[in-house]
Amino acid sequence: MTGDGLAVQTPAPAVPAGRRGRRTADVGTLVERAREGDARSVARLISLVEDASPLLREVAAALAPHTGRARVLGLTGPPGVGKSTTTTALVRAFRAAGQRVGVLAVDPSSPFSGGALLGDRVRMQDHAGDPGVYIRSMASRGHLGGLAWATPQALRVLDAAGCDVVVVETVGVGQSELEVASLADTTLVLLAPGMGDGIQAAKAGILEVADVFVVNKADRDGADQTVRDLRAMQSLGGRHTEAGAWRPPIVKTVASRDADNGIADVVARIAEHADWLASSGAGHRRRVARAAGEIEAIAVAGLRERMGDVHGSAALGALAGQVVAGETDPYRAADQLVAQL
Repeated sequence: MTGDGLAVQTPAPAVPAGRRGRRTADVGTLVERAREGDARSVARLISLVEDASPLLREVAAALAPHTGRARVLGLTGPPGVGKSTTTTALVRAFRAAGQRVGVLAVDPSSPFSGGALLGDRVRMQDHAGDPGVYIRSMASRGHLGGLAWATPQALRVLDAAGCDVVVVETVGVGQSELEVASLADTTLVLLAPGMGDGIQAAKAGILEVADVFVVNKADRDGADQTVRDLRAMQSLGGRHTEAGAWRPPIVKTVASRDADNGIADVVARIAEHADWLASSGAGHRRRVARAAGEIEAIAVAGLRERMGDVHGSAALGALAGQVVAGETDPYRAADQLVAQL
């Protein structure tokens, strides 16, 4: 599937009671068409998610029975390491195996429009005409962690649309891109020689979330040193040293090559990790934790929205006056404000 990853929808207006049934039916139709492979319907559903449409709850309810099948791969690493090139090579390998693939490429946001600075029409053009591939650029819109806030629900759309594999490519901002690990079944951390990897290998943070290390641009000088640095880091301990834990393999690639690029080895390691997830029960635990995170994020967003209703309200002003007068403390005042919600 190809899609218009640049589509932008404005939030829909409130739906009159007499028209709610029709709007609900429209969501159901979109979901059914998406499941049949209609790219426009997939694009429309993701746009509803990104824009926090009033139909979002109906979309989530309609998608729920059709999700839970796709494998989610996270790709992260510093800027310039070759994430998009590696994603393109992985998509090619999955398609050669007959799998349908979705790609969510999270890009930096424009400070003016809020949209993605890079689009799916700029990247991954090798797959632009392939009906078995859907590529979508999503703007981070200031969300930290390397992802867009709407990424979890966009994943559900692609899952329900029949994708066997969904690749999530993060912004590429460095050590803070840890959120992808909580979203993906398998997280690939990309590094390249000559980018300060010897220092990065000694740091906590992004390297600790890896299920597979990929040393890209391995035809450059210093690739073997980067591999040694990673092995030295692993020897220092970490979650992979626990009994029965997965030890992240290190794979060298040259993703820009059409052949003999090491991507087949990466795909094999991903498959091995998927087998370990299934046999150890870690896969189910990760998905439960992912769902818990989604629920928590939605609940917190709802609380923030309700807090917006009390900003500048008489109740808040009265409590603030009591704090200033020394009649109460900020914590007790906050408890009273939450109780009023």
